[in-house]
Amino acid sequence: MNEHDAVKALGALAQETRLKLFRLLVVAGQDGLTPGHMADTLGVAPTALSFHLKELSHAGLVRSEREGRHLIYRAEFSAMDALLAFLTAECCQGQPCLSVAAPACAQC
Repeated sequence: MNEHDAVKALGALAQETRLKLFRLLVVAGQDGLTPGHMADTLGVAPTALSFHLKELSHAGLVRSEREGRHLIYRAEFSAMDALLAFLTAECCQGQPCLSVAAPACAQC
């Protein structure tokens, strides 16, 4: 991931509804969710949901695919992992943290 992609992803997540939406899709895992389920769960109007999903999709954080009559949205875990790796690439002055169980850099 480069700086441009990181800024795009962080910008997409820097809005309360989109952050909640992305986290909901992360919890759903590879099963994903339909727009109707997401709208009901978050209490978001379908038109607003569509706008937020488009923003997350353009940032590469979610993808959709048709399954029969349903459109299923899923979090792009590889993009999430790449963003986290980018943000922590030079953590601890470039040295590996001592414990993966501890919060990032807690033992550096």
